[in-house]
Amino acid sequence: MRNLTLALRMLRKTPFVTAIAVASLALGIGANAAIYSLFDQMLLRSLPVRAPGELVNLSAPGPKPGSTSCGQAGDCEAVFSYPMFRDLEQKQTALAGVAGHVSFGANLSVRNEAFSGRGMFVSGGYFGLLGIKPTIGRLLQPADDGTIGANYVAVLSHEFWRERYGSDPKIVGQTLIVNGKSLTILGVAEAGFRGTTLGAEPMVYVPVSMRAAVSTWRNAFENRRSYWLYVFGRLKPGGSIEQASAQLNAFYRPILNDVEAPLQTSMSDATMKRFKARSIVIEPGARGQSSIHREARTPILLLFAITGTVLLIACANIANLLLARGATRATEMGVRLSLGASRSQLLRQLLTESLLLAAIGGLASLLVSVWTLRSIAAFLPAEAIATIDISLQPKMIVFAAVLALSTGLLFGIFPALHSTRADLISVIRAGAGQITGGGRAASRFRTALVTAQIALSMALLISAGLFLKSLVNVSRTDLGFDVDHLATFNVSPMRSGYDSTRAGVLYERIEQELAALPGVTQVTSGLVPLVSGNNWGNDVRVQGFQHGPDVDANSRFNAVGASYLATTGMKLLSGREFTTVDRDGSAKVAIVNEAFAKKFNLGTDAVGKFMSLSGADSLDVQIVGLMKNSAYSEVKGEIPPLYFTPWRQDGTRSSLFFYVRTKQPPAEVLRSITTMMKTIDPTLPVEDLKTMPQQVRENVFLDRMISTMASAFALLATLLAGVGLYGVLAYSVAQRTREIGVRMALGADGARVRGLVMRQVGVMTAIGAVIGIAAAFAIGRAAQSQLYQLEGHDPMVFASAVVVLVLVALTAGFMPARRASKVDPMHALRYD
Repeated sequence: MRNLTLALRMLRKTPFVTAIAVASLALGIGANAAIYSLFDQMLLRSLPVRAPGELVNLSAPGPKPGSTSCGQAGDCEAVFSYPMFRDLEQKQTALAGVAGHVSFGANLSVRNEAFSGRGMFVSGGYFGLLGIKPTIGRLLQPADDGTIGANYVAVLSHEFWRERYGSDPKIVGQTLIVNGKSLTILGVAEAGFRGTTLGAEPMVYVPVSMRAAVSTWRNAFENRRSYWLYVFGRLKPGGSIEQASAQLNAFYRPILNDVEAPLQTSMSDATMKRFKARSIVIEPGARGQSSIHREARTPILLLFAITGTVLLIACANIANLLLARGATRATEMGVRLSLGASRSQLLRQLLTESLLLAAIGGLASLLVSVWTLRSIAAFLPAEAIATIDISLQPKMIVFAAVLALSTGLLFGIFPALHSTRADLISVIRAGAGQITGGGRAASRFRTALVTAQIALSMALLISAGLFLKSLVNVSRTDLGFDVDHLATFNVSPMRSGYDSTRAGVLYERIEQELAALPGVTQVTSGLVPLVSGNNWGNDVRVQGFQHGPDVDANSRFNAVGASYLATTGMKLLSGREFTTVDRDGSAKVAIVNEAFAKKFNLGTDAVGKFMSLSGADSLDVQIVGLMKNSAYSEVKGEIPPLYFTPWRQDGTRSSLFFYVRTKQPPAEVLRSITTMMKTIDPTLPVEDLKTMPQQVRENVFLDRMISTMASAFALLATLLAGVGLYGVLAYSVAQRTREIGVRMALGADGARVRGLVMRQVGVMTAIGAVIGIAAAFAIGRAAQSQLYQLEGHDPMVFASAVVVLVLVALTAGFMPARRASKVDPMHALRYD
């Protein structure tokens, strides 16, 4: 307790040092704690279920001829056909059990209030395999999933039950409207369980055998060439992944070879060989199934590395401050040692001061961590914000506490050892009116610390420069359409009980009502939203293009409305646009882009040629337009072959996205759109209502987040390095006052003295810059996948970072150099 009291007194005696140290630690620890929170939530955290370590994820990489649908739960290598899943569920013995799931969009109606959300189709054994218990009622069981289309039942998530039903215990047996279908509520899942897919938190769970009845999906359940279901399992007690894999594949391969291989058509011998060689891959599944685990890994690790570097620079700064303060306390230490204090007692005292400093910085860091999380959340799309918790969490507090303790020891141990190691007599003599330098070892250590700070700052500046230039390249990308003064929104009437005929009438009315709104100049619509990450594709046949086994004949597609190109600002190179005349009963038509014409050898003469959709033999669709390439699903992605068909000719009318071109900023029209839709159908939710610039920003949110955060932390690191350089030079000048006085007495002028100090600046900056540049080359290679149209060794970025760092170093060195040149020789000679 006495050590703590003395430590508090010493910190109060040096408020400037204390404030600088606390601020540096708060920024460094807080930023790291925030990134750790994201790291934990997205990459580490296990599902809140029974024995999550026993869960395993199943996938079957290899050729999947037919139709494949995948989403947030993972890539298309991980999906199984429904019949194969049932084979695994009912007959395999390698695992304790398997369960299937797939997410779906849901229009829900609760107590006459309609809204949109997410649901999840799950197999009957889903909850039992996970060990989830009901809060009220019961959960889905195998009997609820035994017959296709027969069980109109649902289980609510705990959060949905609390928010929409006020935790009403009487809801069991009541009816919930999901996509226009009445489902009986069986129960509520336990608190804390949000499904098995990070990023797709369901409000409601429905038997997977009800997919065709409750959603707009119309594929046949018995189709073994339709892959769409994600599957996971649980190891048997004491079992291993290797054992389960061997046993499961012994069961799987006969089905693959004897049942599924004969169903494949137009497949070459080489592809058939690969198809028959497929095997089920079993991987640890404690975290569930989500593509976020893969997509978020590199960005979060990059941010973690950046914030860790900032903390190292902060620790180096504080160590230098403590060394300087320790030098002024050398007499005190010498006297206390001569009076009988042991070295261990003094070490405890000095380390207590360091740890107290770290503790105060750790407490302040909690505010910084929340601010950092909120700053990151500002870049995320709405669905991503709902996935992460940006509040203070116990794990984050523990991490900050451990980091504070570790950094307290890191920056405190050397100054404490050095301050208690001096010769007593020389220290006491040195204390007679002089600031002691603490020896060459301390000087070299301080210089090494500042050089390391400069090197780390250089690496961070270059990294931030690369990300910033990459973001600039993204912002300059020609999307092929005009996002300014363009708003968009989505409606899904077939989720609310509409049939395709009523949906078509509704879409016509919406377009008419939108066109009548004040300030609206053009209106159109499309099935697949622009630059939203969605990809829809089909195999096609094209006139003059040779087809055959293993020939890639796939193209992306979109079903669009009249004047789609004119409204969005896409450029028509030849032919014509779609009109309202292009509807059911009229000649089938299509518009293709340049990439499509190139892939299928159409050249510039695409207009007038014929094609067929879904790989059908009859060439019954005429190409009536050739358009310039434009972005499809990604701002940064390579533009794929693409064809448009009129949605009025397309039977797929379950959902449409509308685009509204306005005279004034489109944000002013958004409120009018909401009001208009309520007059058309108050029970129909309006989804994804936003401006197109907002949609583009959301599509590149990772680039924006990494660039902004990296730049902010790099500037902070450079500022800390500048402060550290200033501190070392100022202290060095104070140490060398007598030497400088002698030099000036012997004829050295102010310019020569300033040069003496600036040479020290130059040496540290040059060494640190060279080390930092070498480190930046390695960082650039590691981050290459995150850079757009930019090499990780861009010379302009490297040169700019060097200029910035040199300016900061010169600024930091100028004041100490100027002070040195103003030393009075007579005063300096009396300095001892």
